[in-house]
Amino acid sequence: MNWFQRVGEALRKEEPLAVATLIRGPEPWLGAKWIVDADGNASGRTHPDLDDRVREVARRYLALGQSGTVTLATPEGEVEVFIEAVVPPPLLIIVGGTHIGIALAAIAKILGWQVYLVDPRRTFATPERFPHVDRLIAAWPDEVLPELIHARTAVAVLTHDPKLDDPAVMAALRSPAFYVGALGSRKTNARRLERLRRKGVEEAALARLHAPIGLDIGARTPEEIALSIMAEIVAEQNRLRRKEHVPAVEEAPL
Repeated sequence: MNWFQRVGEALRKEEPLAVATLIRGPEPWLGAKWIVDADGNASGRTHPDLDDRVREVARRYLALGQSGTVTLATPEGEVEVFIEAVVPPPLLIIVGGTHIGIALAAIAKILGWQVYLVDPRRTFATPERFPHVDRLIAAWPDEVLPELIHARTAVAVLTHDPKLDDPAVMAALRSPAFYVGALGSRKTNARRLERLRRKGVEEAALARLHAPIGLDIGARTPEEIALSIMAEIVAEQNRLRRKEHVPAVEEAPL
């Protein structure tokens, strides 16, 4: 399978992938390509001074979902490698087919996100109520979330019912989701935290929970609350991107 076919396969499977191309360097290597997946596994050309470093830089660009050019030093002189991140859209999982969830799904789709709705109550999780979502999943959240969540996932728990909320929050906090938020007042959240502590959830995991969910914009209506939630999710996404710095020039011993 050549690199073009490998990228096509990743797109079909919605798997993140980085394509690294040598765009400046010695003639025999000009145009050489490496394919790097999210776990850092690489395939393509083999160069003793570049393979490990290209793999690491490509993995970091891929984690950010960004493309760019990096300059690497080799015994043959400096080379430039262009890293193209091929990533599916981020995923928002909404737990709870509420009025806030309806508005949140619509806003997320406008921003280019994939949206899944999870709710075992089939009267709430219907195509008529949620025409914008990519998947309607009528199941208990703790049973399906571990299989759905990846590192580019945000989870918004909105049922306002501990029987659904608590298992969903626990499953999400144990996952690689970059954002986990739950609806409720400060008093509601305090009671939720105590229940989760009694169930063995560690403080480090609880510290990841955004609750009350959403930025404090004085939201009142379901649409305003949905806007505050999506704003907080995007803010967290951008904060993590700024935190992960990928240098344009990487110095390496000659």
